[in-house]
Amino acid sequence: MQKSIEHSHFGPRDVRPVVMTAEDAADYALLADIGVGFKNRQTLGAMAQYAMDDQQGLITSASMTTPVQFLQNWLPGFIKTITAARKIDELIGITTSGSWEDEEIVQGILEPIGTAVPYGDYTNVPLSSWNTNFIRRTVVRFEKGFKVGRLEEARAARIRVSTDAEKRASAALALEIQRNLIGFNGYNGGNNLTYGFLNDPNLPAYVTVPATGTGTSTLWANKTFLQIVADIRTAAAQLQTQSQDTINPEDVEITLAVATAVYQYLSVVSDFGISVRQWIRETYPKMRIVSAPQLNGANGGANVFYLYAEKVDDGATDDSRVWLQVVPAKYMVLGVEQQAKGYVEDAVSATSGAFLKRPYGVVRYSGV
Repeated sequence: MQKSIEHSHFGPRDVRPVVMTAEDAADYALLADIGVGFKNRQTLGAMAQYAMDDQQGLITSASMTTPVQFLQNWLPGFIKTITAARKIDELIGITTSGSWEDEEIVQGILEPIGTAVPYGDYTNVPLSSWNTNFIRRTVVRFEKGFKVGRLEEARAARIRVSTDAEKRASAALALEIQRNLIGFNGYNGGNNLTYGFLNDPNLPAYVTVPATGTGTSTLWANKTFLQIVADIRTAAAQLQTQSQDTINPEDVEITLAVATAVYQYLSVVSDFGISVRQWIRETYPKMRIVSAPQLNGANGGANVFYLYAEKVDDGATDDSRVWLQVVPAKYMVLGVEQQAKGYVEDAVSATSGAFLKRPYGVVRYSGV
């Protein structure tokens, strides 16, 4: 009797579960070497329909092969929410003076007194003199702090975030937003004297721009190039007239502060392709244009613009500025308290709002 051919042998201690990969199954006929035989490909497909798991059912809970966390692509960085642009510093500048504990800032005004009279040998000598007044503005203070816990700090580090740096930046932003609001609107704390760019008591009254747009509209949205240019020219003429020619808009640095809602209408062009903005650059080379959202609807719901000189050469002994914003402290850390589970940090800011020092250097127009 012919002896059977033994293709392979695994002892009882050597037997392991059969694990087949795509490479192992590349030539399925070779599976016969380990006792797994298929006559043809159809037999292999039929056997695949009756896999062991299908026959016995699942022992573990059914799940996806690859958890979703292994299929995520994490983009770098974090998106941050925005706040409205803070424009008070760009409009009137910022002066750091005094200390955060000061109660007021005071600006002196000196006026010469006396009129020359015809000369006479025996007449009394007409004497000149001077008079002073002092304008006061109240300093207001605000604080903002934060607390960082040890567990919070460690967990935030896992997502590559420094929680103390983010909280400190958030506190500084909150103080800057508050200072900007006061710079435009002042602060009513009872008997204090803190005013803003929109409500300083020295501001001149608004003038409504002429209704030369479509129909009876005064809005720049309904006006042509020539009509918008006429509004700006009228404002410049008023500024020069009320300053008794001390301010010549063609020679001195002036600012056109416009509502954000109408800023883009400065791009309206003439029949020759010249925009309002280009006309301003050529006619008033020292005029700069700044938009501010706080000027939207600033006069009873009407959009406004300001035109003002930045400095006036009037022989005074102060800084010659038209507007002043004194900020004794933008962000000053008062102290850090170390605790068992973290620490607390507190910061303060101090501002006196906006102060119009030379009212004749500003004109205000409404209805644009």
